[in-house]
Amino acid sequence: MDELESAAWLSLVGLTELLPPSLDAQLQTDAQLTHFEFQVLSTLRFAPEQTVQSKDLAASTNSTLPRLSHVVTRLEQRGLVRKLPCPTDRRATNVQLSDDGRRIVIRATGGHIDHVRRLVIDRLDRDELAALAKIGTTLNRALDPSDRFARHIRDAD
Repeated sequence: MDELESAAWLSLVGLTELLPPSLDAQLQTDAQLTHFEFQVLSTLRFAPEQTVQSKDLAASTNSTLPRLSHVVTRLEQRGLVRKLPCPTDRRATNVQLSDDGRRIVIRATGGHIDHVRRLVIDRLDRDELAALAKIGTTLNRALDPSDRFARHIRDAD
């Protein structure tokens, strides 16, 4: 790698290492949620009938089914989601957001957005934000050719 390539790569690595723990810390403090749990609850919040089949929820949160199952079990124990039999596939399980889960994710969203603004959005001007969006889209397409994760993000907007 030349100097610019190395600087770009190391900057991206730093961002991918530093941002997730910061998001987790803020959500833990404000809502006793990890960022991944917040993603799961947010995905359910915007789904029809606030219900998603487990395999689709795993895909839209870029998770394996075992990881998602573990997290959903924790969220269910806290009363934030319910596991239901899938009416169209007896082998599948649906996950549904509970009223308490909806309240928690709605309350957590404002603080999460404020944190994201402080860390990222407010530190960049409009041209830099446009460049970041374009760069992120390009890299996401390479990492997610089926567009399952990016589609979830767009659908939530």
